[in-house]
Amino acid sequence: MDLLRMIMSAQGGAVQQLSQRFGLDDGQTASALEHLVPALMGGMQQNVQSGGLEGLLGMFGRDTGNTDQFLDSADAIHAPETTDAGNNILGQLFGSKEVSRSVASRASANTGIGADILKQMLPVVATMVMSGMSKQQNSSQGGMFGMLDSNNDGSIADDVLGLAAKFLQR
Repeated sequence: MDLLRMIMSAQGGAVQQLSQRFGLDDGQTASALEHLVPALMGGMQQNVQSGGLEGLLGMFGRDTGNTDQFLDSADAIHAPETTDAGNNILGQLFGSKEVSRSVASRASANTGIGADILKQMLPVVATMVMSGMSKQQNSSQGGMFGMLDSNNDGSIADDVLGLAAKFLQR
């Protein structure tokens, strides 16, 4: 199952909880996720290509309050710890707040959702993405690379570049 579908079908009702927290309907939230998740995956790809693999792998090892629970607990979406963990993840993935703002602005242009709402949503979604990756890493032999290698060709570069290209074309 790909990461976006995992988040959309999370046991804790992630789409509904995000909708409630940010004052959106479920369709708007799904649209936001369709734009934000590929951008986050593109940030991961950038980290891998620029030698930031250690930092990415380190995020899996850090105790951010049991990362698996962020997708399974409806309450986690509303917890301040979720936003704090997400801001740390965004710092690692994007390196600056300007990049996060740019991601939110592009998603806003494509979804019609205000950039200010998407900026607030982005750290929560980042935490959910890492939670999903952590769950897949813990449940599969391929770990993070297995999840990123969606076509199972042994290389993640083409898969993550494809996600980033889809995002940038929108």
